[in-house]
Amino acid sequence: MQRLTVYYNGACPICGAEIRHYRDLASKVRAPLDWVDISREPAALEAHGIDGCGAKRRLYATLDDGKLLAGVDAFAALWQRLPRYRWLARIVTVPGLETVAGWLYEGVLAPALVWFNQRRERRAAGRG
Repeated sequence: MQRLTVYYNGACPICGAEIRHYRDLASKVRAPLDWVDISREPAALEAHGIDGCGAKRRLYATLDDGKLLAGVDAFAALWQRLPRYRWLARIVTVPGLETVAGWLYEGVLAPALVWFNQRRERRAAGRG
């Protein structure tokens, strides 16, 4: 199985907590995973045409061969490398369900997290 590099928004409390959970599991099973916090390395995905703001809008991952994965595809690749989550990777890659999972992630979950983080940043800056 190819090594996977996961690009996540560590400034997002929800995203950061989820990734910490995955990192803990990955370290126990020595999963072939690397982690890049794009809030600290915003240019990490520029080679793929994704700037720092774009990178914060969804989960991204790259395989050793350079292939870029985004959203549900990135989660599925991550989950395939974690024994407790392989069942979930299988579910979200079933034809038909993959489309629904992608729609839920791109149409509901990712925008909700973006909104949550923008609101949190405005409050921290004293603007609302």
